[in-house]
This record gives sequence, C-alpha cells and structure tokens, in this order.
Amino acid sequence: MGLVEDNDELLVSLHLARLTTLCRTWPLAILQNLVAVATILGIGAFAEPPSQLAEKAVAGGLMVAAALTFGVVLWRGVARQWPFYRLKQWLSIMGLLVALATGPMLLIVANTHHGTTGWVSALTLACTMWATASMLNAVRGALLGYSFGFAFLAPVTALAWGVSIMPVLAAVAPPMLFLVLKARRVGRIDYDGARARAHAFGQGQQAVKMIAEFEEHGTGWFWETDRHGRLTYLSDKVTRDLAASGIDSHGRLLTELFQMDPSAPGTERTLPFHMASRTSFSDYTVCAVVKNDAVPERWWSISGRPILDSIGRFRGFIGSGSDLTEKRRSEAEITRLALFDSLTGLANRQRMTLSLDKTLKQSVHPWRPNALFLMDLDRFKAVNDTLGHQAGDLLLQQVARRLERVVGDVGLVGRLGGDEFQILLPGIDARDRLALLAEGIIAALSRPYDIQGNEVTIGCSIGIAIAPHDGEDSHTLIRNADLGLYAAKGDGRGVHRFYAEAMLEGARSRKRMEEDLRVAVAQGQLRLVYQPIVSTRDAMVVGYEALLRWDHPVQGNMPPSQFIPIAEDCGLIEQIGEWVMRTACTEAAGWPQAARVAVNVSSIQFAKPHLPALVAQALAQSGLAPSRLELEITESVFLNQDQESHRQFAALKSLGIRLALDDFGTGYSSLGYLRHAPFDKIKIDQSFVRGAIGTDSRNAAIIRAIVTMADTLGMETTAEGVEIQDEIELIRNLGCSHIQGFVYGKPMEAADVAQSMSEHGGRAEPVGLKSHRRPRLKILRAAQILSDDATIDVRIRDLSATGTMIEGLPPAYIVGGAAVGIRIGASSPIRGYIRWEREGRVGISFATPLPEDHPLLDNAQDAGDSPRQSA
Repeated sequence: MGLVEDNDELLVSLHLARLTTLCRTWPLAILQNLVAVATILGIGAFAEPPSQLAEKAVAGGLMVAAALTFGVVLWRGVARQWPFYRLKQWLSIMGLLVALATGPMLLIVANTHHGTTGWVSALTLACTMWATASMLNAVRGALLGYSFGFAFLAPVTALAWGVSIMPVLAAVAPPMLFLVLKARRVGRIDYDGARARAHAFGQGQQAVKMIAEFEEHGTGWFWETDRHGRLTYLSDKVTRDLAASGIDSHGRLLTELFQMDPSAPGTERTLPFHMASRTSFSDYTVCAVVKNDAVPERWWSISGRPILDSIGRFRGFIGSGSDLTEKRRSEAEITRLALFDSLTGLANRQRMTLSLDKTLKQSVHPWRPNALFLMDLDRFKAVNDTLGHQAGDLLLQQVARRLERVVGDVGLVGRLGGDEFQILLPGIDARDRLALLAEGIIAALSRPYDIQGNEVTIGCSIGIAIAPHDGEDSHTLIRNADLGLYAAKGDGRGVHRFYAEAMLEGARSRKRMEEDLRVAVAQGQLRLVYQPIVSTRDAMVVGYEALLRWDHPVQGNMPPSQFIPIAEDCGLIEQIGEWVMRTACTEAAGWPQAARVAVNVSSIQFAKPHLPALVAQALAQSGLAPSRLELEITESVFLNQDQESHRQFAALKSLGIRLALDDFGTGYSSLGYLRHAPFDKIKIDQSFVRGAIGTDSRNAAIIRAIVTMADTLGMETTAEGVEIQDEIELIRNLGCSHIQGFVYGKPMEAADVAQSMSEHGGRAEPVGLKSHRRPRLKILRAAQILSDDATIDVRIRDLSATGTMIEGLPPAYIVGGAAVGIRIGASSPIRGYIRWEREGRVGISFATPLPEDHPLLDNAQDAGDSPRQSA
C-alpha cells in the first residue's frame, strides 16, 4: 500500500512539472494561435465566400477565446498554487490533453468546407503532435509539435484552395517566425533548467560530501524511518557499532535498537511514546538494547521529528544523533574523582558524608541503627618525616587494602584526608560485635608493612559512635565519634573507645577553657614566675627558668599542664610564646646580677621560620645580652629531622644564645640527634631524680650515664625536680653541674628575684625537706565523685598532697582532662582533674596541692604529682 501511494505521488509530481512548463510558454502559444487564425482567414478571403468566411471567423474566434480562457486560468492557477494544483494524475492528464487539442480544433474549423482535405490536414497535424509528444521531454515535444502544426497549416490550406506559391510563402513566414521564437524560448527554459539542475546537483554533491565527512569523522550521525518506525537510513559508523554488539540494524524498528537511560534528565516520555504519537523529541540518551560484554558500552544522544509530504501526510521520522561515550566516561571519571579518594581508591569525605546522610534518613522509618568508626593512624607522621611522603603514600594505600579486607561488605570504608579514615556500618549497634571489629582493625593495621624495602610498624586509634543513641544526624554522630577518638588517644593510643556523655562534657570543658584562655591572653591574666637554677659546685644561682602562670578569675591558679596543650591545639601557643619571650627578656634585663634566664619553646613555635627573628627582636628591645638567654627545647622537635631543623638550630646559635635539651629521657630517646644539635645543656627529667636516693633504685645509675655522656659531648647537666636536701649531695656526687627544684624554694615573681639577688648575693639556701619521706598514704576508704549533677560513690586507694587514686568510677565518666570534684568524708569537695585510667583504677590530680598539715594526709608526704609538674 505504501509503495503504490509513493508511485502515485511521483506521477502527480511529474505531471505537475509538465503543466508548469506548459504554462510558462502558454502566452506565446495563444499569440501564435491568433496569428495563425488571422492568416488562415486572410488566405480564405481570396477563395471563400463572405458568408462562409464570417462563419469561420466566428467559430475560430470562439475557439481562440476558449483556448485563451483555459490557458489563462491554468497559468494563474499554477502560479498562485490554486487547489487544483494538487489534483491527482487523471486531472493533470486531462488538462494536458485539452491544451494540446486546441490546435486541431482550430484546424478542423478552418477547413470545414473542404471535406477530405481538411480532415487529412487535421489528422496529419494530430499525428505530428502526438509523435513529437512521445519524445523524452513530453512537454517540449507537445509545444514544438503544436508550433509545427500551425506552420504546416497555412501551406496545406493554401494548396487545398489553389492559391499560388507566393501567397503560400507569405502565409508560411509568420508561423515559421513564431516557431523560431518559441523554439528559442523553449531553449532558454531548457538552458535555465539545466543550469539550475547543475547548480542543485553541485550543491547536492557538496552537501553529500560534507555530510559523509561529518558522519565518518565527526561525533554526529543521521537516521530516518518510514511511517512504521523502521529504519530506512542509518549512518555507517552507528551501523558498525551496533554490529559489533551483535545487532543487525537493517530494516529494524528504531525502538528495537535503542533503549533510553532512565536516569537521564528530561526523559519523562519514552522513545516509543514519541514514535507512536508522532511528536518531536530532543537529546534523548540511549544505548544498544542488546549488549555484548566483550565490546565496550557505547552511548548516544538522539533527536528526531516527524516528516510530512506536500499534502500533509505523515511519512516517518528524520533525526540526528551524537556519540556520548567519551562524554559519559569523562563524567564518570569526574564523579569518581569527586566521590573517591585519588590515592587509595576509597570513598572520600564527600561521599562518606552523603552516604551517612542517606543512611541516617533511611533509618528513621523503620528504626535502624548505624555505627560510625573514626580512625587515626598512630606514628604515621614519623614515617613521612623519616622515609618521605612517597613512602607515606604507599603506606596509606596498604592501610586502605587492609581495611577493605577486614571490613569487607559489612560497611563502607573512606579516607577523610591525611591519615584519617572513617567506616560506616549500617544496621549494627551490638557493642560486642563492634568492639571485636575494632580490635580486628587495630590488630590488622598494627602488623608490619614493607615500604620500599623498609619494615614499618604503625598503629591506630578508633572512636565509635552509634546512631541514634549518640546522634540522629551526621554532624552530631561525627562529632561524638571524634570525641571517642580523642579519648582513645588520651588512653595511650592503639585502642578503641565508645562515645559517652561524659566525653562531651569534657570537650565542652576544654572549649570553655579555650575561650577563657583567649580572654586571658587579651586581658593580661598570664604572668611569669622564676625558679632558680643552682650550681652544684658552689650553690650559686646561675639562672632562672621562666614558668608560665594563669590566674583564672574563677578557678584560681591554673597549672600549665592544663592549659598549654589547649593553647597548642587552638593555635594560641605562638602568641603566648612570643609574649613569654619578650616579657622574660625584659624582666631579666632589670635584674641586679647577670643571671641567665631560661625560656621554654614548644615544638610548634620552634617549627616557625620567624623564631630567630623574634628572639633577636626580644634581645634588642630589652637590651639583654644574648649569652644570658637560654632556650629550652624538648625532644619532640626531632620528629621533623630535616634541613629546616638544622637551619633553625644554626640561626639560633648564630645569635649567641644558649640551647638546652629539656626533659631528656622522656621523649623519643634517640641519641643520634645529639651528634648534630648544638645543645649547651641537658636537663635530666624529674622522673629520674625522684627516688634516686633509694638503695634499690636504678635512677642514680641512669643519671650517672646521662652525665657521663653530656660531659663527653661538652654539655652541662641540670637535674630537675629536686625537693629533698639529701638529694642535693647525691646529685652533686653523680656529677650534675646544676640543680633545679623546690629544694631551693618555690618559683618567685620577677621583683622577688631582684630582691633575693640583693639580699643573698646570688647564693641559694636549701629550704626543702631534709630527708626522704614516705611517698604516699595507702588507704581504703569511701568517697564521692561530683561530676555535673551526678554523685558517684567510689573507693580511695592511694592519697597524696597532689592527687589520689580511686576505684569504682563508671567508664562513662572517665574522660581524660575532665574536671571533677571529690569529697572524702565530711570534708569540703576538692577540685581535681582526671589524669589516667588503667584496669578500672583512675588517677585524679588535685587542682591545688593539699598543705602538709591537711588532716586527710595523716602525716603522708607529697609523693603524687609533684608541685614541680605544675611548674
């Protein structure tokens, strides 16, 4: 049915083209008709009676008028595209026959009374017309035959009437002239048509070449279907791509070849819907319906619109497409980079946050628990500093693989950045199961690693929070898991800790202390006191160590051990360190004697490149001699042993100041750095001094070894924390060059230092206990811990002037650094801070040491956290 209709449409188009050409030459043919009739009538005037001639003139005029009217109507109708222009084949043929019959009708009329001669002439003319009409160009043949008939009409009529040759030639001349003119006009039409066709053909060829080039080498392609949706044209490259996937596209429905991507935007209406409803569509993302796993997946974007013929009938669809494969691969790579960690391949922070939010929303109805692990690698920074960042990256990759093996399909593992990892465990809230998994992770990550031929051992600490108990939104859950991680680090690292409410209170307490500390720095609540450093050779004071004190407006005197770590965490340590440096230099410059002043420098402050400039400014502004300034640096600065550290040491020494290694033996205990660091003094930590006088103590031997090493390296030694007068002689005998501790008095204000120098001439007199006394009181009695609004009954095991050890405190209330109150019997509560926890026992340090005559001590000597620690 479709093929027959297509053929009919082609024939109609052909005949309409013929009519158009005929109408373009019709005015000339009408003029020729009038001249021919006039010529015939003129010739007939010599041979016909007037009555017959009038009859023929009237009949000829009517025929010419009818032909003229028909020609004009047909000509204007074609020009203006009147409705009959779209009539079917039979009407166009009838119009052509009527046009061609006008000439024979005129000839018959002209020869009405000549019998056989007239009819023979008419038949000759008709045969000539139809013979020429059967030529390749039917319209041209009809027109030329028409002209030939009229040219032949005049001599035939003249000869039939017996007219002489001259009138015949005169009769032939006008038709022949019009024949020439008509042939020229037809030739011009053919020439113009040939040029138009050649131009159109050239443009068509160029368009075909450009389309072929675009289809072959560009990303675009074209397609076309019939009215039933079957492909009648498809670009070769798409045909090849479909063939590679095992799909033959020849004669197939468009919807059988492609399927839409349901996740693509703007695809509410499907491809079959548009094909059925014959509506346009644009930029639909599709792929092959049948996929060959051995062939990479290909994606396309297609657009299409319905096409209609000249009379408004639907003929099918035509459209274009473009290859989206590379674009989708790029988008997939962008998505991967946006949601996955580029180093380890684990989920990154953004994906973990999105997954956590989505999981928590799904857990609302029905209720479903979720656990969150927050992890931090222990000793990872040392690997970066010693082996380089490339080794650190390799280590992180191995850590990621171990985490994936341990966690498996139970949860989602992600890396937040640096050495921080996170694990989301949906549907789990059993603490024993979570604890077992956490222990497995710690054990797996603690096994040695092979990094570029080096055996590396690290560990990890884990904080655990469970939703919805520990938070119903991602922000709260992450915060609480972080608090659990903080507690795990505070408990010695390499362990896991579940979040507890007391942790939040401890964090809030630290936050309040941070805010108070900022106010203290701004309002000048900090002050310096000075503890003497005495020579063991002649008991002369050779210098003083500047110690920081904070007079809190509510809590009173705050020891540095409580607020210095907070200052380091919140970034205040540099500002505080600069104030201490300038203040110590200024106050020391006003002393009556040239005693040295020692200033502590944190590892954070030491790492700053501008530290030498700060020291130089402090010396210049105060007028203090460089040799009188001594900077005390802890072993923690050697975590970053690199060229910057060596340059920093060299820059400081070039100023002419002294350098002392503080708290020796308690840090990383690597003796290698002593070969290069230009220290002038080693300060032996008080933990070795304490108890050294005992007969069964090994501390004395350790002190002697340190002193021997220092002497060999040309360094002085200072024993810290000396409190008993009996220890002075021991320290002197062990070879230490200096003593520092409560045995020579408590730290004093700058004004008191000047007064002491004036009164004693720089000589130090011991004021501490003469002999060693019992370190602490062993007791077992009931007490109460006051934490926020809760009161918990506990038992005291050990008691000293600076602290106590208790049992029975629930784990939820054990938070390192948390402020608590302790009430023993009917006495007033004593303010303290949780310092440590081991096997259910908790150590509490008093905020203010108890006086020696306090009734609770019962003659027990201070042997807990020594006052020197608060110094």
